[in-house]
Amino acid sequence: MTMPLNPMPPNKSLLARASAKLGPQTSLVLALLVLALLLAMPLLHLLPAEHSLHVSAYSLTLVGKILCYAVVALALDLVWGYAGLLSLGHGLFFALGGYAMGMYLMRESAGDQLPAFMTFLSWTELPWYWTGTQHFLWALCLVVLAPGLLALVFGFFAFRSRIKGVYFSIMTQALTFAGMLLFFRNETGFGGNNGFTNFRRILGFDITAPSTRATLFVATVLLLAGSLLLGWRLAKSKFGRVLTALRDAENRLMFCGYDPRGYKLFIWVLSAVLCGLAGALYVPLVGIINPSEMSPTNSIEAAVWVALGGRGTLIGPLLGAGLVNGMKSWFTVALPEYWLFALGTLFIVVTLYLPQGVIGLLRRKDQ
Repeated sequence: MTMPLNPMPPNKSLLARASAKLGPQTSLVLALLVLALLLAMPLLHLLPAEHSLHVSAYSLTLVGKILCYAVVALALDLVWGYAGLLSLGHGLFFALGGYAMGMYLMRESAGDQLPAFMTFLSWTELPWYWTGTQHFLWALCLVVLAPGLLALVFGFFAFRSRIKGVYFSIMTQALTFAGMLLFFRNETGFGGNNGFTNFRRILGFDITAPSTRATLFVATVLLLAGSLLLGWRLAKSKFGRVLTALRDAENRLMFCGYDPRGYKLFIWVLSAVLCGLAGALYVPLVGIINPSEMSPTNSIEAAVWVALGGRGTLIGPLLGAGLVNGMKSWFTVALPEYWLFALGTLFIVVTLYLPQGVIGLLRRKDQ
């Protein structure tokens, strides 16, 4: 019996499918075009405000925020789409990276004095864990270490105990909820429910200056591009094939002699670090970080981004993050009281009619 030819397996990444259909040169041109458009935005922001092509600070900040969320969606896709680990706590890693950068920004704004919120609460000295946060390089280390070490410890015990499925999701949601409650307390030294805000300078530059905003936006674009390239290389490698095998048939993988714990732990920690880096760029772009970023609702919303775009595709989560947050920005201005209903309806529609997301719909049309 002749087997039907199927040169493109359904679980292959979208980048590989697009490259095969359009050719590597066309795919490269499209990628460079999108990159050029994003990099043009900060340049247009530097134009005079009266110029017809000027990009406002609001638009630049909004797109930069969405790009940070896109990195979070990509990071979640690596653990959910490829390793089959649905995390409902990635908002915690995002916020930890943001708080690490926020500590530096608060010290930079306060100079030799205590941060304003500590003075208000009658603190007389900095807590020990604020030591060295006046140095930008140490802040960058904290951006990586804070979410990375937490993910390492949590993942080590969770994967060692072979916790997976819905139980793993519940534990990650409980973790981020516990973190949110901890950071809401004034005595923890992180600003309580107000968090960190009123940033003035970063590396000696005015944080609200157009040139600084443009530089931060470019850094965000580069982080997203680097994260996408890293995810693509991992998906193409033997490591990526083992991850998908772990997702689809973990027991069979173990019978083949593989220990899934190391693979899970590596991709879990890498995903957390990417979220921390996104949070570190989000804070100076948006100008605030507070415990609400750790809300379990935010982590659930990130899962909606990935589900809408199509998990296990790399590009899909980026599209999902852009679509949902773009809709959110419009709904919260035009119809603020209906936004949560729209989000809930979107999640129901995706679950019932688009189980493979927007990318899955496009694949069905190509077949």
